[in-house]
Amino acid sequence: MSSTPSAGPFQPLKADDPPVVGGYRLAAVLGAGGMGKVYLSYTPGGRPLAVKVIRAEFSEDPEFRRRFQQEVRSAQRVQGLYTAPVIDSDTEGAQPWLATAYVPGPSLAHAVARYGKLPLRSVLLLTVGVAEALGVIHGAGIVHRDLKPANVLLAADGPRVIDFGIARAADTTALTGTGVSVGTPAFMAPEQASAGTVTSATDVFALGQIAAYAAIGAPAFGDGPSHAVLYRIVHEDPDLSSLPDELRPLVGRCLSRDPADRPALADIIRMCHEISPTPLRQGEDWLPQEVAGSITERHRLPAPAPTPPPRPAAPPTPTQVSPGSHPSHPRTQADHIAAAMTQTGPAAPQFPGAAPPGPPRGNPAFPGYTIQPPYPQGQFAQPGWGGNGAFPPGPTPRRKRPGLIVAGAVLAGVAGLALLGILLPDRSGDSTSDKGGRADSSAGGGSADSGPTKPVDPRPVSYKGIDLSASYELMLADNPPRPKENNDSGVLYGDGDFYFHRDSLFGDEQVGSANGKLVVLKNSQKGSLELCRQESRFTESLGLDQLTPGSQICVLSKAGHIAVVTYRGKSGDDDPSRYITIDLTVWRNAEEASQD
Repeated sequence: MSSTPSAGPFQPLKADDPPVVGGYRLAAVLGAGGMGKVYLSYTPGGRPLAVKVIRAEFSEDPEFRRRFQQEVRSAQRVQGLYTAPVIDSDTEGAQPWLATAYVPGPSLAHAVARYGKLPLRSVLLLTVGVAEALGVIHGAGIVHRDLKPANVLLAADGPRVIDFGIARAADTTALTGTGVSVGTPAFMAPEQASAGTVTSATDVFALGQIAAYAAIGAPAFGDGPSHAVLYRIVHEDPDLSSLPDELRPLVGRCLSRDPADRPALADIIRMCHEISPTPLRQGEDWLPQEVAGSITERHRLPAPAPTPPPRPAAPPTPTQVSPGSHPSHPRTQADHIAAAMTQTGPAAPQFPGAAPPGPPRGNPAFPGYTIQPPYPQGQFAQPGWGGNGAFPPGPTPRRKRPGLIVAGAVLAGVAGLALLGILLPDRSGDSTSDKGGRADSSAGGGSADSGPTKPVDPRPVSYKGIDLSASYELMLADNPPRPKENNDSGVLYGDGDFYFHRDSLFGDEQVGSANGKLVVLKNSQKGSLELCRQESRFTESLGLDQLTPGSQICVLSKAGHIAVVTYRGKSGDDDPSRYITIDLTVWRNAEEASQD
């Protein structure tokens, strides 16, 4: 279940990553998952934040938006010592997002994959910390639903549970209403996997899985295809033979198939204290030294992106700001903090990630947090904020004389025509042209092109018989293109120009591009650079059942490369690996790079 750890905790922003979200200037990519991408940012005061931007597919679903808004409101009520509090959010914007406190520590999944299983004391402190977090989460009326090692972060002073309740927003939406369960298969409870029933006891089962995973270094129900793991969870007992003897009674009860037989959270905490030979106290020595070193690595935060130089503020127009009022577009907490902390006058500080001020909005994450509205006209206006904040009174425009305007327009028109006559090439026949369209100006001692030269198309490069395994992707810029696995965010949300994905739970297979677009050509069409440029029937993914051996696909990457993929077939059912075979013809740098 574990994946190879990424090269570092902070990945640079890519061309398709937004520079700012909700007024927070982004500094790095922290990770990506099934529901969105997580970025590092900072408050105006310099405190780090984790900003999670929801995938566009979810944001287009109105039922998801309604549930997401409810879950964020509930999550803002959770203020436990072992949770990462929700600081800010926007559930109504074009792409919903939420910001939580940044936790400088690896996930349990990362730590175990890199350093192996944890010692008994660390497992017990992990278990009591997560149990206490679940108590606070359940007290707010939330069931986590997706408690797994990737959602438990290991901070210097104890674990932190993140993403609580957010998975519920994706349940029963258009994307998951076709039988897809919400949750991670290897850590689902039996009732969740079989009938979709979720209660607080579902999280207790996941807690037992987490304790076993930390102590064993592997999932209690083993690895393998998702459907096989789910079958074992529903019908078989977990393999606890490698679990320390002290933990077996506790973990065994948590992993009971009947939710009624699972212990209460208070009982779990009590049992952990009884098991431990010494009193359980969270402290900086609760983790092995090598894992603690990984925490230190995450304290070396990258600097926020530089703030663009300010632009002079334009005076207001009647359609922008009316006297004594403010723009009506929504404001985030970053806006309010920047407005409250900014001083009037030219020496006002500029904060990283700060956005222009606007009407205040309450935030349940901070009881008593208020800013007194309304601000007087121009009180917090700063250079460069333009139409995003309150404007200072502009100068009274002078009345223009119509006669002077008309006279000036006539003179400008005459001057423009004269200049155009000078610049236009001579077409009277005094000069001769060669066959290439180049005017012969030898009499004048020089030459000039009659027009822009058409760019030369790149030469195609072909590669035959590429075997592309499931969950692997290709980059068209590579020579030769070599299939590679995306361990950070998966091929569906990675940066591959062309990928092959197979859902191990339901067997669905598809090809697609996470960095461009596709067009499957008709049988009567033959793939070429010109044809791929002309096509407009774009998509981002295709079901493998839409292809037959010989089918051709145009791939247009955002980096400007164009390719024709010829599908040759896929591996047989008796083959231990799953892959497709393709031929590839690439025209590199055939178009201008795009960030769209």
